[in-house]
Amino acid sequence: MTALSWLRRRRWAFAGIGVLLLWGALSATTARFSLASLSGVATSASFLAVVATGQMFAVTTGGGNVDLSIPGVITLAAFATMILSGGTDAGLLAALPAVAAIGLLTGAVNALLILRLRIPAIIATLAVGYVLETATLLANRRFTAFAISPLLRTLATARPAGVPAILLLALALAAAASTLIGRTAYGRWLMAAGQNATAADLAGVPVGRVTTVAFLLSSVLAALDGALLSAHAGGAFLEMGRPYLLQSVGAVVVGGTLIFGGSATPLGTLLGALLLVLIVTTMQIAGLPGGVQDMIQGAVIIAVLAAAGNGPTRRTA
Repeated sequence: MTALSWLRRRRWAFAGIGVLLLWGALSATTARFSLASLSGVATSASFLAVVATGQMFAVTTGGGNVDLSIPGVITLAAFATMILSGGTDAGLLAALPAVAAIGLLTGAVNALLILRLRIPAIIATLAVGYVLETATLLANRRFTAFAISPLLRTLATARPAGVPAILLLALALAAAASTLIGRTAYGRWLMAAGQNATAADLAGVPVGRVTTVAFLLSSVLAALDGALLSAHAGGAFLEMGRPYLLQSVGAVVVGGTLIFGGSATPLGTLLGALLLVLIVTTMQIAGLPGGVQDMIQGAVIIAVLAAAGNGPTRRTA
């Protein structure tokens, strides 16, 4: 077995190698880059990983499914957290159910449009995202103060034993996703539906329910991330979820999840998020403009897809 064959069987390894190479290059060329700097990068990557893990479930359902409503969910959830919590822990108890409701309702509407109305996921979720942006504009009119719940701030910024708490959350989430995919009936159904929805349906797999759960997970995790981001950023602002549109998909595919569905790698998604943030950090150190950064991220995603796969592995009925 050649090294490339071994890597293709473990697609997450491409992201892991990329992380090591970039970290080594930055450490060698930048005196400021160290383990402490990597901790800061890991914090940013962890916020991305939470969102990307949800995106991974949506992508794994196959059929070219992707959740483009994520930026809208993040931003609206951040505003809802700030407005309803009022900067107190007691208010946070009222805000969190609203944040969860935003995620659940968005995921349910996405699934309804995709499964019942047969609207392609890329169009359905993009349209839902526009609706969420309108709701955010309305919420912005009521947003008058930046006050953060102490408990939420602790969850978003604490560093127990020097390790970012958000990184521990991302690791726990990756472990939970791995268990769900690898050791439960839902995980087997998800893989089967993603590989061939028609065959899975004939075999008795509840494809509609599997897809619905995947989009619910995507939206709920995005909403949770929005609440945490509001504390980390010190407030909420319009389009704060916009960077996660490309990066959430990028972390998934760079991490080894097949864009055609039927295969998912939660650990790879976490590594993919870390790799993308390292790439952005490298470009920022080099002083590249934002547009060039987006182009390079897109090129990296294409290159990894080309190296890690031999084209679609998904069978058709």
